[in-house]
Amino acid sequence: MNKNRRFEFKIIGMDCAEEVAILKHTLAKYISDEKDLGFDLLNGKLTIEANHIVLQESQLIQAIQKTGMHAIPWETYITESQMPKSFWGSYNRLIMTLLSAVFLLLGYLLHAMQHGFLEALIGKETMWFTFPVTSMVFYFLSVLTGGWFIFPKALTALKHLRPDMNLLMTIAVIGAMSIGQWFEAATVAFLFSLALLLETWSVGRARQAIRSLLELAPKTARVMCLKDRKIEEKPVDAIKVGENLIIRPGEKIPLDGLISKGQTHINQAPITGESMPIPKQEDDEVYAGTINEEGSIEVRVTKAASDTTLAHIIHRIEEAQAHRAHAEQWVDTFARYYTPLMILLAVAIVLIPPLFFQQPWLRWFYEGLVILVIACPCALVISTPVSIVAGLSSAARNGVLVKGGIYLELPAKLLAIAFDKTGTLTQGKPEVQQIIPLNNHTDKTLLNVAAALESNSEHPIAHAICQRAKKEGITIQSAESFKAKKGKGAEGYVNGNLYWLGSHRLLHEKSNGQAVKIAHEKAMQLEASGQTVIIVGRDNHVCGLIGVADTIREEASGAIQQLKLIGIKKLFMLTGDNEGTAKAIASTIGVDAFKSELLPEDKINHIKLLKNEYKTVAMIGDGINDAPAMATASLGIAMGAIGSDVAIETADIALMTDDLTKLAWLIEHSRRTVQIIKQNIIFSLLIKAVFLTLAISGIATLWMAIAADMGASLIVISNGLRLLRVNQ
Repeated sequence: MNKNRRFEFKIIGMDCAEEVAILKHTLAKYISDEKDLGFDLLNGKLTIEANHIVLQESQLIQAIQKTGMHAIPWETYITESQMPKSFWGSYNRLIMTLLSAVFLLLGYLLHAMQHGFLEALIGKETMWFTFPVTSMVFYFLSVLTGGWFIFPKALTALKHLRPDMNLLMTIAVIGAMSIGQWFEAATVAFLFSLALLLETWSVGRARQAIRSLLELAPKTARVMCLKDRKIEEKPVDAIKVGENLIIRPGEKIPLDGLISKGQTHINQAPITGESMPIPKQEDDEVYAGTINEEGSIEVRVTKAASDTTLAHIIHRIEEAQAHRAHAEQWVDTFARYYTPLMILLAVAIVLIPPLFFQQPWLRWFYEGLVILVIACPCALVISTPVSIVAGLSSAARNGVLVKGGIYLELPAKLLAIAFDKTGTLTQGKPEVQQIIPLNNHTDKTLLNVAAALESNSEHPIAHAICQRAKKEGITIQSAESFKAKKGKGAEGYVNGNLYWLGSHRLLHEKSNGQAVKIAHEKAMQLEASGQTVIIVGRDNHVCGLIGVADTIREEASGAIQQLKLIGIKKLFMLTGDNEGTAKAIASTIGVDAFKSELLPEDKINHIKLLKNEYKTVAMIGDGINDAPAMATASLGIAMGAIGSDVAIETADIALMTDDLTKLAWLIEHSRRTVQIIKQNIIFSLLIKAVFLTLAISGIATLWMAIAADMGASLIVISNGLRLLRVNQ
């Protein structure tokens, strides 16, 4: 029995929520948990990640075929989609819609020449055998071509007893023809075909926004052999890690790498949204999809094509559509019950007036058909995913990677935000500011011991101490029998002596007496000036103190003010640093409150307290050491995700650059997206309500109903696509 199997298919014919429901029902026989199915409605993609599934790919394809839809393995589809399409394959919907329009016009003209233009336009309910035969033939051809892609789906829906918009339209068209309303039947078929054509084009714009990311990186690159300096052009997929690329001015960088020769400015806007080119020199990282602005550079490849930062971004955006927004889930649930109820209403409209109020059957049969046309939930269903994809694409272009529709909605609800300090509000690159030796130690001996203990750590403060030691010409040795003290410090043997190193808290545990008092006073002075204090000691003997300070980000204060202006009620800083440093930074940047000297579990507890008070809370950190707190928060946001796979994996939202001003933009963008979704839902339901009232009043006609439905679909789709134009 196979486990953890993943299948991906392109589903031809999966255009609406009804088809998704049919697929779920069919595949439920083979897959026990509905969560194992992922549907990307806009791209027509089905993903199956099922444990213990025994079916092979070919068997799954056969099962899907029974629904009337056609399944193609996703890789096969991608390969085929890159091949030139036939004329029919490219323009089949357009051709059939145009033919429907031509036949409709010919039928109307022939009808009008015999009975007058107004009579042909308005018409009266009459039996088909009294209708002009020539006009009837052209109207029938208009219905046939207009419903070319609709009728097969209607038949499938009927077989599965799952009414969808295609079945509603088909019943309405056949019903109209049966009572002699040939012009209206042909008009409904043509307008519905036109609506689907325009809808396909509009949705295609949203899809193209995602596909455009794939076009950021070039397909080939010039590879230079280091031995003979010969240059060979290769497909990027064939280039291996460690090979050297030549990139000329104005060219896109094909793969992630390090500059091995030359210097330039790199335009990173395609994947980060940064407006200004970034200066780069030897040993600096460059990323696939960015643009070399100036000099020719040589780049040593560090990641294969499938593993670049851009590849991770594209993958995450593709996956994001599976994490469906609450609004999408609500609309699908609504449509599931709405359509059958509207069919029952249409049946009631047909039966009740003639049976109980002696009204004419033909009139109320016609009004029942109008109700069926109005019932089509197309505008309601398609508007939300279009808005979500447009919002995700716009965010990606602005350097904000959102990993799902559900996470695009959440920033709009934020009332409180908790910030990590180091690497988030500060640069994350602290430097040694002061060295204070005590008890006859020198600066160099103090640095030597501290660097030996810190050489085992990846923490920014440890890096700062080691960098200072190297600058002073000290050869760094590794401490023996090294032990880390979680949240406090570390200890180990240096030159045969057991030393300890850590925070102010550790001082009181390790030392006592006059030495502690002096060290404590010095530590308080350093902390008051905003420095983080590292204390080094041996046994109960204090060797000295090292003051390290991080630089506050230039935009931090302005970003905090922006967040306050847009209505965030509580801005909180959580840090493991000492109270003096935390207080100095908090007062400088203007956060509402802070908590210092926190262990990772302390941060989790504070996030829980904030959630109890403010409900929806975001935690912003570097995506690695703050992962537990980010997971506890309603929304986890990682800073500086460019080049950091861990940050992309950890957070719900990743800011591709270290720009805190993106936070206010993200919240406003989320609010715009939610507002547009609400506008579309309300507008769609309002149109339904108005035409339902008109139909019951006997005012609405079939062609008016379909025109209104088509207009509503185009309006809500266009409204959603406005999000593509949103820039910071």
